Order: sequence, then C-alpha cells, then structure tokens
Amino acid sequence: MFSIGQMAITGMLSHVIFIIITWQVMQGINFEPVVRKHRATEARIFLLLIAIVIGTSVSRFFLDILQWSRDLLFLF
Repeated sequence: MFSIGQMAITGMLSHVIFIIITWQVMQGINFEPVVRKHRATEARIFLLLIAIVIGTSVSRFFLDILQWSRDLLFLF
C-alpha cells in the first residue's frame, strides 16, 4: 500500500512528466500560420498553458486509474 506521502510524490511527478510529454508533442505541431506577427511570446505562453491543462488532465486520468485499481482490493 502507498502512504499519503508516496501518493503525493507520485502525483507531483506524474503531473510534471505528462506536462513535459504534452509540451514535447506540441512542439511538433506547426502553429505559425495561426500566430499573428509580433505575438510569438504570447503564443508560446498560451501553448504552455494549454500543455499544462492537457498534461494535468492526462495525469489526473492516470492517477485515477491507479487509485481505482488499488481500491479494487476492497471489493472482495
């Protein structure tokens, strides 16, 4: 069984890892046709925020599946 501290570390690492993965995937997409001239900084900040939202959502899904699989022990 995981302790509360271990779950906290797992959650933080999961969020950071999935945000990094999302950011790397988003770097492969060409967003330049959508970005206005002289707005590159704002566009990168927006993409970072989108990466945080997507990465956190995927991480939350992963952590929920992990928790639910641990809770299956209480079914029997």
